[in-house]
Amino acid sequence: MISINEIIETNRMVQSQHLDVRTITMGISLLDCIGNTVEETAEAVYKKVKEKAGKLVATGEDIACETGIPIVNKRVSVTPISLITAKTGGAVKLAETLDKVAKEIGVDFIGGYTALVHKGMTDYEKEFIMSIPEALSKTDRVCSSVNIGSTQAGINMDAVRLMGKVIKDTAYLTADKGSIGCAKLVVFANAVEDNPFMAGAFHGVGEKDVVINVGVSGPGVVKAALEQVDGDLTEVAETIKKIAYKITRVGQFVAEEASRRLNANFGIVDLSLAPTPVKGDSVARILEEIGLECAGGYGTTACLALLNDAVKKGGIMATSHVGGLSGAFIPVSEDEGMINAVEKGILRAEKLEAMTAICSVGLDMIAVPGDTTAEVLSAMIADEAAIGVSNNKTTAVRVIPVYGKTEGRVDFGGLLGTAPIMKINTVSPAKFINRGGRIPAPVWAHKN
Repeated sequence: MISINEIIETNRMVQSQHLDVRTITMGISLLDCIGNTVEETAEAVYKKVKEKAGKLVATGEDIACETGIPIVNKRVSVTPISLITAKTGGAVKLAETLDKVAKEIGVDFIGGYTALVHKGMTDYEKEFIMSIPEALSKTDRVCSSVNIGSTQAGINMDAVRLMGKVIKDTAYLTADKGSIGCAKLVVFANAVEDNPFMAGAFHGVGEKDVVINVGVSGPGVVKAALEQVDGDLTEVAETIKKIAYKITRVGQFVAEEASRRLNANFGIVDLSLAPTPVKGDSVARILEEIGLECAGGYGTTACLALLNDAVKKGGIMATSHVGGLSGAFIPVSEDEGMINAVEKGILRAEKLEAMTAICSVGLDMIAVPGDTTAEVLSAMIADEAAIGVSNNKTTAVRVIPVYGKTEGRVDFGGLLGTAPIMKINTVSPAKFINRGGRIPAPVWAHKN
């Protein structure tokens, strides 16, 4: 039970430190919607999402109004669509159906235009993946993800090679909007089934029929607490743990209440510190408060390790069901401190890659020159996947080659923010990428 004192303290954090619940995400299984034709499947999908999630937005707004806790996003995730269309094909039609119902029920995004090909691809999965650019160009709220590797399976380099081309094609087809389609596309290694955050959310086949997953936030709350700390790094870690506990209790309360009102199962609370473009709501500024002159300098990875560990230690004491990604996000375009560090030339792509060995999730919301080759994009994915597979953690790439631009900024609006176009290493990895095949799983993965 959440106490009145916790509610009072929470309201203080909301009013002055940007505390919010970043998202309530309803996961919905579509396995019972598979029909004999894509038209039958689309009709069943529309009806089920409309029935189960029709009151999601209103419920989130009611809870926010009653408690004073802002709930920024209301989202839906569904069973990987490549599985739903395996029999009938017609995945783009299903994407359009998902977009239509998402707009009608008022959710911000609907995730699950997804394929899981970490060990190999069937013909229908390859066809599905090739449909992603068209699907994202024809929809506004649909998000897509592809899992190309896992610790147990290794890395499917045929899928990695394909995803470089898919990202390029998506950038071209959405060029009139700053290549925004790529901001709704994530390439994973070790993807999880209960992630509430977009663009990578999907409803795993191991989940119950309808589930509520909540993602909390609160970088501003953590930074404000650290401003009062003059002690050593142990005291810094203890302070973050205590704040993470309080933030997670908010998420636990909202998840339980939303589940009860929507007649859904309570899934997990994701402990991730998710920044926004708003000044003061930045993970980079937390790292600077710990003691860095600017995020991206030497010491950044160590500070991030301290932050990530303390957040998890505090959060797991506040809820019995931790899941999703649960760490500190470092999406460049969504974090004003990261943007500042990039534009100063201090935070570079190579340092971001090093940081992803620690944090959630990976190279996230990074804009790169539009003439970046598909092979370079594939190699970026391969490097991130290698970090994830070797360290048994989730890693991902959400990179935007901004068609027609090589420098400057691109504005995506809202929580997606504004991304400075980063210079990256363009030495060709084409021979490596075009070999294809599979990078074997690490030896220590064989534990059975």
